[in-house]
Amino acid sequence: MRIARSGPAREPRTVPRFEIRALRRPAGLVLEIWQLPSLASPGLREPRYVGGLSGRNLALIEHRVLRQLRPVGIELPELRGGDQTRRELEEDLALRLGLTFRALAPMRSRTHMRACIEGIDKMGREEAAYWLGMTMHRRRPRRVLQALRILLTDPNRSG
Repeated sequence: MRIARSGPAREPRTVPRFEIRALRRPAGLVLEIWQLPSLASPGLREPRYVGGLSGRNLALIEHRVLRQLRPVGIELPELRGGDQTRRELEEDLALRLGLTFRALAPMRSRTHMRACIEGIDKMGREEAAYWLGMTMHRRRPRRVLQALRILLTDPNRSG
């Protein structure tokens, strides 16, 4: 005998889930992307850190990040010291932001940072997923990120 449910039937979520976490520290704002457990990632039992950015490098691209978040309905409120907020993100945006945060974290040159940001923004979903997957699941992710930075900042590269 089947038991009838009241309300619409809910299908399990079969896409990867991501969230952005914003934290206000004394040194400034910290933004992090986390992958959450879901049916699409059965090996993931707890949230996994994807990438984060803070300090000078975040200050240089904060307006771009906020501009990307606004159309999907995410507005990061003014946080006070120690406050934290979490919002779910769509997969495409999470892939691009996670890859951007990972690529820019150690960089110092503003012109190279700009070239990397623009290159990542132009990437298709599959290409961004490929590069992020390479940085998250390889034994030496710094080499993968260095290769990505070289490709995106090479002035002789056609594309």
